[in-house]
Amino acid sequence: MTDTLQSFLATRLGANTVFPGNPEFDDRRLVWNGYIDRKPVAVVKVKDVTDVSEAVRTAAGRGLNVCVKGGGHNIAGSAVADGALMIDMSALDQVRIDAVNRVAQVGGGATWAQFDATAQAEGLAAPGGVVSSTGVAGLTLGGGFGWLARLHGLAADNLLSATLVLADGTLASCSADEHADLFWAVRGGSGNFGVVTEFTFKLHPVGPEVLFGPTFFDLQDARTVLNAYAEHAPSLPREACVWANLMTAPPAPVLPEERHGTTVLTLMQSYAEAPEAGYSVLKSLYGGVEPLGNALTPRAYTEAQSFLDPAYAAGARNYWRTHNHHALTPELIDTLIELAQTLPTPESEILICQLGGAVADVGADATAFPHRQIPFMSTPGARWHDPANDEAMVAWLTSVSDRISSHAVPGSYVNFIAESDGQALSAYQGNLKRLAAIKRKYDPHNLFRFNQNIAPARAAEIA
Repeated sequence: MTDTLQSFLATRLGANTVFPGNPEFDDRRLVWNGYIDRKPVAVVKVKDVTDVSEAVRTAAGRGLNVCVKGGGHNIAGSAVADGALMIDMSALDQVRIDAVNRVAQVGGGATWAQFDATAQAEGLAAPGGVVSSTGVAGLTLGGGFGWLARLHGLAADNLLSATLVLADGTLASCSADEHADLFWAVRGGSGNFGVVTEFTFKLHPVGPEVLFGPTFFDLQDARTVLNAYAEHAPSLPREACVWANLMTAPPAPVLPEERHGTTVLTLMQSYAEAPEAGYSVLKSLYGGVEPLGNALTPRAYTEAQSFLDPAYAAGARNYWRTHNHHALTPELIDTLIELAQTLPTPESEILICQLGGAVADVGADATAFPHRQIPFMSTPGARWHDPANDEAMVAWLTSVSDRISSHAVPGSYVNFIAESDGQALSAYQGNLKRLAAIKRKYDPHNLFRFNQNIAPARAAEIA
């Protein structure tokens, strides 16, 4: 970056802008995934909507690209880009709860930990993810599912309105009644349309306790348990959501010490209503198998929401892929169990996420999120620390993903795609053409391109 550009940015954007060479620069540009190491030209920590607007206008006026950091949790590292102006939203983290009307107003830089804690003070929640340090913005814009999705839908399904700074620096509010096309697009279209400065969500009574926790099974029993899971999970009551994980056993007190570090099947279970009713419901997934250990217990909702935080702490190197499945067939189950025996590090995993329920109540074209009739998504993930292992880890994950793909149907969850671009058709499927037309309207020059990018439609494609 030239001294002239740096001087210009410093003058326009103020003292909250840091540049390479500043002791704060590296801390501000870092994101959750340690595999991502990119260097923007500057990082501006915005204080309010006016700052966001000025940053967008400044970048557009100087021909700079823009990247936006909320929680910084995106696996592909979309929050940071080489040569771009990085907008750090972390100061816009307000959460205001209207308990009477069950509505939350949430800043574009808030995390789910902040949102959950504030809403739970009123006995309320909105569906979020499964790691509390995740940003509200990134998760919601990609659709967003977690433990409450089967009961109350995606994070995006609970969005009532959003306020964005558009590519020209102007402010736009969108809802079902205002800029309805933009509102449709932001519910699953990722960060393609602007910088969201505030979300308004509807809330639901949840907690203060839910039944939550892992149950561990010997790998030799995994086929029996996963067959039972495949059969019974889709018909669970909507209060229940269970993810299965082929993984390395942690040093959990409920496990015999000699099983620590061995490959196990874990069912991570959530039951959002009265905990005492959930035990018998969830036990149907065990297939009559006696667990190695069980940590399923009533917990505070906020504890459940942050339970997996240590397993997905920031700084490790991560590479994932995601696959859609209409069913967990015996052939797929056998393949997953076989692949689990090749996990390259203790933190790597082969995860199965459960959807269905309220997620499937919404039509595939009712929002930009298209994966409505998918009851299961598999997500193999490599997680490691030594950069010297990068090539081997990516090769393992690619090989595993190729094996799983033969048992999958088209489509990938946008928030779980590790590649930084080129996956738009897989992510948005049949909604891509409509998204491209909306992109042309609100961001015709593709300023917001660091995402699973939607290229603006050409005029002939809209006519």
